Amino acid sequence: MLSPKSTDIVRATLPAVGGAIGEIAPLFYDKLFAAHPALLRDLFNRGNQASGTQQQALAGAIAAFATALVEHPETRPDAMLSRIAHKHVSLGIRPEQYQVVRLHLFEAIAEVLGDAVTEEVAAAWDEVYWLMANALIALEARLYEQAGTDGADGTAGAGVFRPYGVVSRLAETAEVTTFFVRPLDGGPLPAFRPGQYVSVQVELADGARQIRQYSLSGRPDDALQFSVKRVTGEPDGEVSHHLHDRVAAGDTLMISAPAGDVALDEGDGPVLLASAGIGCTPMTGMLAHLAATGSQRRVISVHADRSQATHAFRADLLQLTEKLPDAVAHIWYEEPEGDWPADRTGYADLSRIEVPAGTTAYLCGPLPFLRSARAQLLAAGVRAAAVHYEVFGPDMWLGADA
Repeated sequence: MLSPKSTDIVRATLPAVGGAIGEIAPLFYDKLFAAHPALLRDLFNRGNQASGTQQQALAGAIAAFATALVEHPETRPDAMLSRIAHKHVSLGIRPEQYQVVRLHLFEAIAEVLGDAVTEEVAAAWDEVYWLMANALIALEARLYEQAGTDGADGTAGAGVFRPYGVVSRLAETAEVTTFFVRPLDGGPLPAFRPGQYVSVQVELADGARQIRQYSLSGRPDDALQFSVKRVTGEPDGEVSHHLHDRVAAGDTLMISAPAGDVALDEGDGPVLLASAGIGCTPMTGMLAHLAATGSQRRVISVHADRSQATHAFRADLLQLTEKLPDAVAHIWYEEPEGDWPADRTGYADLSRIEVPAGTTAYLCGPLPFLRSARAQLLAAGVRAAAVHYEVFGPDMWLGADA
């Protein structure tokens, strides 16, 4: 909770800081990478930096956290903090790196806002920063401990990445490939919850060790399974192209412990799994878990794709749905091939589906799909707290419901 004095100052300066955060965030990253170029080479996603989406996500998170502190001082935006903490844990972020971030962030704030940043203003926003940073450090420490990824000396995040051997790979579509991997250290497979992801680190031709997150798309008994869609553009697609074109059975990948706060709950109420495009990967993992455990839950799967040919895990969706005693699948294609129902052509329309009372929904796909699906579910009577979403890349929706 902010001190009363800082609350007044932050409330008064929030419009100015919030209005300039879009300028502050890219300047912060420029300063950070100038001082620590290895962070851009080996930690931060170069594609997201080039597109500006990481800067926008940072700006949104800071503004949302500060707004929550002054408007709802009795509560903490734990949903937003959990999302960030899981991503940090999948990357091996360490507590001491928050001091580095603070240094360059406040340099950027001072440079953009100039004389408006008095000692009192700087102190108030420093309080905001450390409330957020310390909350994340505590959350991340618990996640590291739960995953057993602390170093031998107790260093948080020291053992996040393990070497895995690629057992095999399978082309799901022309654009999507699934990789099956096992630990090379002789240890057991890590535990994970359906819907979670792993970070995969690869060494590229220029020596950079870039990291990307991929959802666990199934539950084979003796391997981890993750699926990768080939992304177009440079540097956006540099890791997916490397995996598709250069990684084969027998190769080694560095892979993190599973992470992610959007995971299937173990209740017995109705569940709705809605996805678009490659968003089907975590949903397939959830559906596989439900089928493997003989779930009796009412399960409604919804998927939207360009066509049958681009729909990864199409056969899995149909087969897993058949295995469940009370499950149904609804599929929409924008450009269907052959005979296809007119009312299932185009974008997914969840308003046309009967959603049972008490449904918990999980969504994954592009942001426009998420917004549309969430709005339709809320209109159908699903509680906002029961709608969970996963978005690939920086979360541009952070803080919307914090």
